[in-house]
Amino acid sequence: MFSVQRYVLYLALAACALFTISYFRTDFLSSRYNAHISAGQLGSKPQHLAVNPGGGPFQWRTVLTNYPAKSLTPLPTAKPLKLPKVQHEFLPETQEHASKRKERQAAVRSTFERSWKAYRQHAWMHDELAPISGSTKDGFGGWAASLVDNLDNLWIMGFKTEFESALSAAMSIDLGSATIDSVNVFETTIRHLGGFLSAYDLSEDERCLHKAIEFGDMLYKAFDTPNRMPVTRWRLQDAMTSRSIADNVVLVAELGSFTMEFTRLSMLTGDPKWYDAVDRITRLFAEQQSRTHLPGMWPVVVDARTPDLTKDTWFTLGAMADSVYEYFPKMQGLLGGVEAVYRKLYEGSMAAAIKHTLYRPMVPDEADILIAGGARAQASTGPVLDARGEHLVCFAGGMFALGGKIFDMPEHVEIGRKLTDGCIWSYRALPLGVMPEVFQMIPCEDRASCKWNETMWREEVSKHQPMGMPFDRYIKEHARLPKGFAQISDPRYILRPEAIESVFILYRITGEQKYQDAAWDMFTAIIKSSETKLANAALADITYTQEQLDRDNVNIKMDSMESFWMAETLKYFYLIFSDSSVVSLDEWVFNTEAHPFRRNVAL
Repeated sequence: MFSVQRYVLYLALAACALFTISYFRTDFLSSRYNAHISAGQLGSKPQHLAVNPGGGPFQWRTVLTNYPAKSLTPLPTAKPLKLPKVQHEFLPETQEHASKRKERQAAVRSTFERSWKAYRQHAWMHDELAPISGSTKDGFGGWAASLVDNLDNLWIMGFKTEFESALSAAMSIDLGSATIDSVNVFETTIRHLGGFLSAYDLSEDERCLHKAIEFGDMLYKAFDTPNRMPVTRWRLQDAMTSRSIADNVVLVAELGSFTMEFTRLSMLTGDPKWYDAVDRITRLFAEQQSRTHLPGMWPVVVDARTPDLTKDTWFTLGAMADSVYEYFPKMQGLLGGVEAVYRKLYEGSMAAAIKHTLYRPMVPDEADILIAGGARAQASTGPVLDARGEHLVCFAGGMFALGGKIFDMPEHVEIGRKLTDGCIWSYRALPLGVMPEVFQMIPCEDRASCKWNETMWREEVSKHQPMGMPFDRYIKEHARLPKGFAQISDPRYILRPEAIESVFILYRITGEQKYQDAAWDMFTAIIKSSETKLANAALADITYTQEQLDRDNVNIKMDSMESFWMAETLKYFYLIFSDSSVVSLDEWVFNTEAHPFRRNVAL
């Protein structure tokens, strides 16, 4: 606790030393970060918001708690259950397959090494490298997000010297200052806390755990509110000068996605405070699960202050909701199946999602695939499907497949397969071999059978056609729409990992070679379109053909490379070409930033 006596002592020492201490500065950058949009617009010359009244790394555990928990829920103490096996029983590989696999793995490793060296040379200890200009970006507090995010990758890929160098540098991160006025608690949790926890689980280096505790103490302070619900966009200076209260408008993913990281930190330290913090949220989700406008699921926007998770009417597995659902089967694996609430949450939410948000799209080759859209709950008609698709929601294939294995629901593995195949189809349908950020398709009336109807497709596309422009010209020159897509509303590719994440999981679960081949096609297409002199860049518009780009001298590369390019996308590409024993899904479970945590497994 931060006692009054210690506070007075700090001031006295400061006065004697003739230092003027300023707790806060107002010349910080305004946060323009959105959890599901690239942070590339943030400035490259941050000014730090100081909250540290003394020398040395700031310790958030010394800050006064205004609303202490009256009691703490302990971690489950039961022995882990013997959960169903997740990974396929792989046969010994042929020499030909091993050679091809290792060659592909080496190519991925080389790409990672190139990106890492560029980050080290041009953006060391900053959050991100701008891959075209070589400048830096600090949208995640200036706490070396790319460095921390990739500690586990350095270990997994065998860069042990670089791991030691990066970890030594990470020890200097001071949580007494930040480059932004408002910290996204969710993003800090999955990147920084998750990064250090994973690095510890892999390396057993105590420094990783010590730094995880530092971040855990800071993030725990965001829960210091009257109802113990977190302030998800948290102003550090407010924590030092005033009492906090949870917000009325919160994204459901930012409220419900602390469970893995906080639970693992309590498992490793024996301190139940972090588990207690997230268990309160889990119980709230369970209590209100059947009372929403789409029973089983929770809307994208919720009220953490009341708290009320039932008001809004927009539901999706995609952006701003994703990791809430992703963590249910993963928590089952992490805790070894000893907490029954996660099965209830998973089964209820997935039943609603399957019925109301998944659809089979009408495509020219009549492929038997699924896309995850959204649903608007309406009192008069019931839930109405929004037949959108998102690159971000491609994680759902892996989620269903993992949930199907862990909860012994084979039909969910098949759903996961069709969702993953839908994302692979979307990659292959675009001329550059890369999937767009957001698009719309035409849902089939019958998931069992769906014939291609060219007339229906043209009619749907025409709804977005500018008046007076001939259809064929609109398709070829303006919209650049492959058949099957009704509209591409966001044509970017920002180096996202979700599609390869599910491809990796489906390969490890099914053992089917087609997923390794699909991964290689995805990897080569991404590298061909995104490579810069330094590393790899996000793409502004992937609807062009290479011929159009060359002919019209169009540059689609953006000066942005989020930390998840190395931390997630390249990690999953590397792992799908690794031996199946490397980070086995029967021993490890990944957080939403692709950081593997060691599972609690029955002996």
